[in-house]
Order: sequence, then C-alpha cells, then structure tokens
Amino acid sequence: METVKVICQNTSSVIEVEAGTSLLELERKLGIEGKYPFLAAYVNNRIKELNYKIFKPLAVRFIDITHFEGYRVYQRTISFIVHKAVRDLYGDRKFYIRHTVGRGFYCEFADEKELSESEIETLRTQMQKIIDARYPIHRHHLLTADINGIYERFGFDDKIALLNTRPRLYSDIYCMDDIVGYFYGALTPDTGYIHLFDLRRYFNGFYIALPTHGEPDKLDLNVDWDKMLDVFHEYHRWVDIMGVPTVGCLNKKVLDGDTSELIKIAEAFHEKKIAAIADQIAAAHNERGTRMVLISGPSSSGKTTTSKRLGIQLRILGLDPVLISLDDYFVDREHTPKDENGDYDFEALEAIDLELLNSDLKRLIAGESVEVPRYDFITGTRQWHETPLKLTDRSILIMEGIHGLNPRLTPSIPRDQKFCVYVSCLTSVAMDNLSRIATSDNRLLRRITRDYSTRGANALATLQRWASVRRGEQKHIFPYQENADVMFNSSLFYEISVLRSKVEPILREVPDTVPEFGEAKRLLKFLDNFTPISPDEIPPTSILREFIGGSSFKY
Repeated sequence: METVKVICQNTSSVIEVEAGTSLLELERKLGIEGKYPFLAAYVNNRIKELNYKIFKPLAVRFIDITHFEGYRVYQRTISFIVHKAVRDLYGDRKFYIRHTVGRGFYCEFADEKELSESEIETLRTQMQKIIDARYPIHRHHLLTADINGIYERFGFDDKIALLNTRPRLYSDIYCMDDIVGYFYGALTPDTGYIHLFDLRRYFNGFYIALPTHGEPDKLDLNVDWDKMLDVFHEYHRWVDIMGVPTVGCLNKKVLDGDTSELIKIAEAFHEKKIAAIADQIAAAHNERGTRMVLISGPSSSGKTTTSKRLGIQLRILGLDPVLISLDDYFVDREHTPKDENGDYDFEALEAIDLELLNSDLKRLIAGESVEVPRYDFITGTRQWHETPLKLTDRSILIMEGIHGLNPRLTPSIPRDQKFCVYVSCLTSVAMDNLSRIATSDNRLLRRITRDYSTRGANALATLQRWASVRRGEQKHIFPYQENADVMFNSSLFYEISVLRSKVEPILREVPDTVPEFGEAKRLLKFLDNFTPISPDEIPPTSILREFIGGSSFKY
C-alpha cells in the first residue's frame, strides 16, 4: 500500500495516509475539532474542495466560515441550494441572484412578480429540506461540448454564452441531486454544511440573510438598503438594454468588434450621472445654502476621480469648487489609534483631528481665511500650505474620505449645508444568472493595479492588507451609506476586461510559498473568464484611468 506524507498546518503535525485519501477522510482521521465545520482546505496554498484526493506529499490547512475563502464557499453553496429549491417549486421560471445587500443576497424572478409571505415560507422550508437531506455535491471534469448539451437541456443560456466565448476542450460542472450548475469556486461536500440562513421579502424579490465570517452565529435581518438597491436596479436595467447582462454577452460584444462603442457609451453614461449630481448640488446650494460636498466610499471606489469630475461639472454651473482632502487632517502618526493587533488604525475616525477639522470648516464657511494643513505621509506629521484658503459666495467645498457620511465627522456643520455623495463600484455585469461578481473583487483588482503602478506595492502587499481594509469598511463606511443624498456607481461594465491584461502579470508574482497565493490564483482563474480589451480608447478623464494610469488629472 502506497502512503503519502501530509503536513497539517492546523495541528502542526505530520501524518502518513494512503494515496487517494480525500481531504474529508484526512480531516476525520486527524480528529480535528473546531467550533464550526471545515468547508474547504488550502493544499499547498491552493484552495481545494474537501472531496480532493491526495496522491503526493503536501501541506494542508483546513478552513471554516471564519476565513474569507471559507465564507465564499458558504455563499456559493447556499446559492446552489436556493437554485435547486426554486427549480423544485417553480420549474423553469427564470431566477436571478442579483447582488449583495447587507450581509446576504438580493434575489428576484425575471417576471418581477412579488412573492407572498406564504411563498417565502414555502421556499424557506424547501431550502431547509435540501440542507437536511445532505445531498452530495460533486464536481465533474467533462468535455465542454457535453456540458453545453447538459446546459441546453436545463435552459441555461447564460452559462452556454460564457462557455462559447472562452473555448476550451474540457470544463467543470457541479451536480447536486437533479440539478447542475457552476459557481466559479469551491463548494462544500454536501448541502448539510449550511447551518444558518433566513429569507425575507424585499422589493420585488427576496433577501437571503447569511451569517458573516466575523459573526458566524448571527444573522443580520436588517435590509434597509433602499437607496443602494435603487442604484443596482438602475444599472441592471441599463446593462440589459446594452445587451451585456453577463460576462458571456460582454465577451461576445468584444469578439464581434464592438469594444469602441461600448467604451464610449459607458463613459458617456458616467458623465451624464456626474452632471446630474452636480445639478442636484447646485440646486441645494441655491435652495438651502449648501456649501459643502462630502464624498465617501470604500477603497478603490473611485472617490478621487469622482471628486475631480464633479468639480468640473460644478464649474460649468457657475460655482467654484474647492477640493480638500480629509487625509490632510490626520493626527500625527504617533497619536494615531491602534487596532487590536497593535497596528496603526488609519481607518478609525479618531485618526482624524476632528476638532481642527470642524474649526476650519466653520471658519471657511463663515468667510474667514484659513491655513489648511497638509499631511506628510513620509514623516507622518502635519505640514501647512503656504497660501491660506478663503471661500467666496460661489465656493463649494468638496471633501472626500471614508468617513464622509458619518455624522460624527462634521457635527459643527448644519445638515442643510452638506450634500452627501456615496461612491461605490457596484458591478452590474454578472458571471451568469446565479453567479454575481462581488463588488469587492472589482475593487481589489483596481487597487492591486494602482498600488503596483503608483505606490510601489506588489500584489502580495495589497493582498496582505486587504482583510484589514475590508474590516474597516464594514465598521466605518457601509453602516452610513444610506445617509447619502445621492449614490454614484463608479463601475464600468467593460473594466475587468481592461484590468485583466494589467493585473495578471502582477498577480503571477505572488509566490506559492505564502498564504496569499491562494487568493492570487482565485483572481487569476476569475480573470480567465474575460476577453481582454485594450485600454487605448479609454478617455484620460475616465475613472478607470485612476487605476491603470494615463489620467489627465493629478493625484
């Protein structure tokens, strides 16, 4: 009997197992017990399903829902379960998992017919039956032509469109009882690994409430995200009109030579939306005396370029925009609060000198001349601009930063004098009808590209920092997004196709000896679904230029 040596990183132990042993069998053999069940594992820093079989020496690290990738496995599996439940109850009725809302998913049917409370309860019960049945989930590697035939029988035109635009001899497919699908990442061995979920009616569809990796035993049933959902709906309608609701449709447009037209229309749409926001600000200035625009949004959402483009539109309307960076009001580094790990917490509100900020803002709005600080990121100390700043009656202060929508940032300024804008990268193109593209992935690709080209940081450094960034967003940004007067979606439906050629070589530099290698491989696999687009026709004022270079704005 051939045996294989395995290093288990969870227990810091070495074990000999029979060749062909699955990760699930290895887990049971090791007798590892945790608070939550293991959902997948990293094998030599590559994510693998627990059905994966061992044939050579390797290192294994089992992960549960508290790990970012473990949480993604949980999300994909619940997506498969709701897909089967809908098929069981409604047959071929077309169904979409649209996007993330709060800590769960917003889902709806193509006919947008509202579901009753009894229908929601029936769907919830059916999903629980599927979970209790512990249906095995298997991944099969088959000829792409055979998979196309399977998808045709199920009416999965969206999945066929993607397969047809990324030709390859073999592809993967998942099977669960009488349903098939593909979810672009690892799933659990069976449906019984889902321990917590709930459903709520919401808009024309329903909300699937899920736990998070940070709070695995808690459901957030608050779905008060109406403004965000309105933006999502607007962009979904728009990409449908454009004929690019899924990556397969987008790829076909690119292959058909329609790239130039797509770029022009997407950029024109952005300009139109920014101009409309400027109109609202001008109206607020005239009607209620608004003097200040606060722009907030998560990392790499395009806040800076949005601020600059908004400033241009305000000038067209006869106003005088004055841009101030919230970063300039950082306290000296030695006074910066620290997180639970003892690292500087630059995302904390207390990292801002709130007293000085509010004093300066009050004086500026009152018409006084103010010496505005300038933060030196190299020395970590405050410097001062040589020329004092003074506003006129036509002046509009524009200040962007992650805390912009937090009422605690500017308590000294009356609400009527503030106009709040929330900027995010709400990816509207989906992989297929049941597999959304996470907005965080879109932003991460932007940030990796920008950090590498302008900040001297490689992909490894950005990936190492990303978990902390995401925690900061959850704490300091997302809870306040509905405070916005208006929301702007900075995503461009063609942008991942452009980012692909930029970010792929950067991601390939991540060595396979570090834990972040698995995330780099996941992103590379994800990018492989997109037909590349050249950046040549992207205008110099595009938000995308903030990340890929070539912008006419100074940052």
